[in-house]
Amino acid sequence: MNPMPPPPALLPMTHIDCQVGAVVTLGSAPGGERRYVPLGGGTVSGPELNGSLVEGGVDWQVNRADGALEIAAHYVIRADDGALIEVRSEGLRHGPPEVMQRLARGEVVGRDEYFFRTLVRFTTGAPQWAHLNKVMAIACGEREASRVRLDLYRIA
Repeated sequence: MNPMPPPPALLPMTHIDCQVGAVVTLGSAPGGERRYVPLGGGTVSGPELNGSLVEGGVDWQVNRADGALEIAAHYVIRADDGALIEVRSEGLRHGPPEVMQRLARGEVVGRDEYFFRTLVRFTTGAPQWAHLNKVMAIACGEREASRVRLDLYRIA
């Protein structure tokens, strides 16, 4: 049996700081509580991508019976040059019940106390950013009372 090759590298790409609104619940549904969080403005800064968030994105969520939160965020970045880049981000947030309760109350919780990861894909028609259409990134997140912070790493 051949040994596994080394894993792909993760290259620092950008940091996103996003203002978020209050959770809106749609109630219990098959699979868990269905809800969404409106996304406001924010900043995008890093070695590969800089700009701002366009208000109006949405983070759809399913709060599952096992305590995990499924995340499906969809928003737009306006790069510093004015180009628009669509972002789709899907993943999970979970942790010990007491940590998740603290997060739900809006308390400050260290990002090392829970798991918050998403797979991120980009789409744009801007020629100068067309390379992003072929990029996959991993985001490591941190939730605060009124914002989410994400560190994105390009999968090499």
